[in-house]
Amino acid sequence: MANAGSGSLATILLLFLFQAALHKGAAQEPVVSQNLVTDNVSVVEGDTAIISCRVKNNDDSVIQLLNPNRQTIYFRDMRPLKDTRFQLVNFSDNELRVSLSNVSLSDEGRYVCQLYTDPPQEAYVDITVLIPPGNPIIEARDEVLSEGNETEMTCSAMSSKPAAVIRWMKGDKELPGKPRVELTYDKMYTVTSRLSFTVSKEDDGVPVSCIVDHPAVKDLRAQKYLEVQYKPEVKIVVEFPQGLTREGENLELTCQAKGKPQPQRVNWLKVDDDVPSHAVITGGDLYIENLNKSYNGTYRCVASNTVGESFDDYVLYVYDTAPSTEPAAHDSRAGEGAPRAVDHAVIGGVVAVVVFAMLCLLIVLGRYFARHKGTYFTHEAKGADDAADADTAIINAEGGHTNSDEKKEYYI
Repeated sequence: MANAGSGSLATILLLFLFQAALHKGAAQEPVVSQNLVTDNVSVVEGDTAIISCRVKNNDDSVIQLLNPNRQTIYFRDMRPLKDTRFQLVNFSDNELRVSLSNVSLSDEGRYVCQLYTDPPQEAYVDITVLIPPGNPIIEARDEVLSEGNETEMTCSAMSSKPAAVIRWMKGDKELPGKPRVELTYDKMYTVTSRLSFTVSKEDDGVPVSCIVDHPAVKDLRAQKYLEVQYKPEVKIVVEFPQGLTREGENLELTCQAKGKPQPQRVNWLKVDDDVPSHAVITGGDLYIENLNKSYNGTYRCVASNTVGESFDDYVLYVYDTAPSTEPAAHDSRAGEGAPRAVDHAVIGGVVAVVVFAMLCLLIVLGRYFARHKGTYFTHEAKGADDAADADTAIINAEGGHTNSDEKKEYYI
């Protein structure tokens, strides 16, 4: 390998001396400025890198490409180096383009583009080899959780270059983690992120995802589904009646309880009193026949599991037997405030009627007394109008005993 390299170097040296002699013997004419242009390259390990040396305003100067150890890879379109992973892609007066296949970490470094001008020019191509991490590993401290408890998860992305970035998602919400970066003996990076959060019953079945961001790979993630246990959710449903609860009717209540694990016990009780002796309780159902007001009170359904217990209340108020006009439907959960509201409305209506009747009576009495007083004065003075003289008028006005039997007046 060394002998082959020595022969190649001799050929390159001869070519170089020949090109230098041509430049030295050439007429001294103004030379247009020549510029080398290069681009840095990032390539994933195992892929192919493209190295390009481009020249602006080239005057037939020789272009060559050197590796980080300054060994000649290509001199014009000739490849002295025996590494067949390097292949010529394009050669012209303005460009030397070379491909490097199956890139490994040892290929990383600074490559040199040279242009044989006077003085020679150099430009550099930095090749960065990207090494993707292995599949992320997610671990949970607790396999089964209870609502309200805190849990912890860790996610690791190992042996990458550069270091990866780890993000956490719970459902569609991003959560902050605490990353730690370690540089291993082989100059690789291992990143570990730790996540802590408190769970609720809504988290049951929700995925927690560890997402790894790295320039060498896309959509690299691992996820774990949460299993959260929670105490029962309890709700009382009125099966019958649909409207007001009245004396003589029946009452049927159903207690719906859901939890994780499923509730083992569902109990009915009456707050501050005993459940009526003839009430029938079957599992989550409560049935009472022939209601009366002595059954009024708060009935409670209690459900429990290994996590805890919960309850729901139903306030029973038994109304009188239904009148001919049925009022609007009423939920007994409203408690005893509704009957009082009805009583107040009735009392208010009665008072309004009484006040109105009294006003009407006062008006009628006033009119009656006014008419009675006017009629009296009219008949009292009637004799004075027919008298021939003053004496007669006085006598007639005082009551006129004369003809008193004939002058009878009736007042209505």
